[in-house]
Amino acid sequence: MDARADWLACGVAALTGHPDGPPLVPPGRAASVAAGLGAMFGIDGAALLGERAALTGRTRAGRTSVGGACRLVPLSDGWAAVSCARPDDPALLGALVEHPLPDDDPWPLLRAALAVMPAAELAERATLLGVAAAPVAHPSSHPSSHPGPPGVASAGRADLRGRLVVSFAALWAGPLCAHLLRRAGAAVVTVETPQRPDGARRGEPRFHALLHHGERSVVLDPVRDRAALHALVAAADVVIEGSRPRALRAWGLHAEEAVARGSTWVSITAAGRASDRVGFGDDVAAAAGLVALDRDGLPVFVGDAIADPLTGLTAAALAVRAPGVLHDVSMTAVVADTLDGSAGGPVEEAPLPRHREIPSGGPALGADTAAVLADLGLRA
Repeated sequence: MDARADWLACGVAALTGHPDGPPLVPPGRAASVAAGLGAMFGIDGAALLGERAALTGRTRAGRTSVGGACRLVPLSDGWAAVSCARPDDPALLGALVEHPLPDDDPWPLLRAALAVMPAAELAERATLLGVAAAPVAHPSSHPSSHPGPPGVASAGRADLRGRLVVSFAALWAGPLCAHLLRRAGAAVVTVETPQRPDGARRGEPRFHALLHHGERSVVLDPVRDRAALHALVAAADVVIEGSRPRALRAWGLHAEEAVARGSTWVSITAAGRASDRVGFGDDVAAAAGLVALDRDGLPVFVGDAIADPLTGLTAAALAVRAPGVLHDVSMTAVVADTLDGSAGGPVEEAPLPRHREIPSGGPALGADTAAVLADLGLRA
C-alpha cells in the first residue's frame, strides 16, 4: 500500500488544507486501510472517505470542517475541535464556557472563552454536558504499529446471504456499516423513532439514498412498541447500535443478552462503551490525531468527517470476521490505529473526490413498518 498515492486517489487530499492554499496529503494510512476494508465488500473503500463531499460539492476550508459545523479553535495549551451541529448546541456550548452564546453565530464569543481554557478542563466539561468537543491530539503523538483491524483485509469477500441486520444507527458510520452488510447479501431493517428520525434525512438526499437504498424502514415508539422492538432484535443476526449504550438499555435492549443468544452486536460510539463522550466525524478524527499541518505548523481538518466512513468500514469488517460477539467500536480508536507516524505534506494538485451512481432513492420514513411487523407475527 502506498499511503500517499491512496490519499490522492480517493480525493481526501483535495478536501484537506486552506481554501486559498495547496491541498495537503494527510498523515497516516487511513486511505490505504479503507481500501483494504472495502475489498471485503467489493467496493472502493478509500473512495467512500470523500463520497459525501463529492455529492455536496463542499471543499477544504482549513480550520472549518468541510461540512461547516465543526471548527478548530485555540485553547490555552493546544487546540480543540468543537462541533456546533445540533439546534441546542449553542446553549450547551454556552454552558461549557459559562457564558451565553448567540444562536446565529456563537463562534466569536466561544473562541475567546476557549482561548483561556486548558485542554483537560475542556474535555471534562464537554463529556459532562454531552458536547461534541475534544482536545486535538498531535498527529504523531500515538503512532500505531498495526493500522486498522489486523487481518481484516485478507479475510476474503463477505457473504451474509440469509442474514438479518437490524440497525438503530443514524447519520453516517452506522448506516454505512449496514449498507456494506447489505452489499454482502444481508437483509437490512433500519429502525427510527417518531421523536428522533435520522438527522441525515434533512441532509443531501442523494447521499441518504446511497446509504439506505435497498433497506426497509421501520418507525417504532420505544414505549408503545416495545414488544415489537424486542421481537425485531430477537430475530436479528446482527444489531448495529449507533449511540451510547444507555439509550437502548432504556428500551430494555441489552447487547449482552443478544450476544448470549448468538447475535452479533456492533456498538459504535465516539470513544467506547465505557465513555460518556459524544462526538461526530470531524471532532472525533481531530481528537484522535488525524489532522494535517499547514505551513505554519497549525492544524487543519482532514477530509469530510473522515472518522465516520472509516468507522463504518471497520465495523462492517468486524461484524463479518468475528460473528456472535459484542464489538465495542470506538471511532477515536479506529482513527488512531491508522496513524503510523508518517507525515503528509502539500501537493500542487489533487484529484477531487467522487461518488458512485445514485440509486432511485432510499425508503420513505416508516414505509415498511407494517410489513416487517407482519413478518414477525405482530400487528402494526
